Amino acid sequence: MCQKPKNSDSRLIPILREGVAVIQMILFKECKELVNAAHPDLDSSARTMLAGAITNEIFGSHNPEEKFKKFHNRHRGLIEQQLLNLCNSLPHMMAPLTAALRTQVLCDNQEGIDSSQLLKDAESLGLLLSDQELPLPSVFMETVRELGAQHKLIIPPVEINSSEEQELLQ
Repeated sequence: MCQKPKNSDSRLIPILREGVAVIQMILFKECKELVNAAHPDLDSSARTMLAGAITNEIFGSHNPEEKFKKFHNRHRGLIEQQLLNLCNSLPHMMAPLTAALRTQVLCDNQEGIDSSQLLKDAESLGLLLSDQELPLPSVFMETVRELGAQHKLIIPPVEINSSEEQELLQ
């Protein structure tokens, strides 16, 4: 009989992964703005691919399509340069990025995947705030909701009073 992986019935892991994905999207948006300002010499498609390559490098999620592999190989030096400057260019993203990377590694670990190298790589690039602890899931998700709303990626929940709730239920 096959054994289920640890926490296979947990709803928390997929929710946390969605939170990590939101931080990843925000980082992509921020990187795209940086790249657009720093590299007007590149065409729009190349700037978007560069922002994606930077983001994917941090989160260890490389696109397997051939055109993205070629782009990555051709622009490796530029990607590395951008990664090394990211902590200075986007200091406001370091805390959510640290939380997202630690959460991703924790989720991976719960599913039997060792992705701890992501943390080592981020630390070597100066992207990991070593004094920041792993936030509780509720705190992480609150940060995700706030940043997602600021970047217009998600709609924050709205409180409904009891009379409005009754109207919805009828």
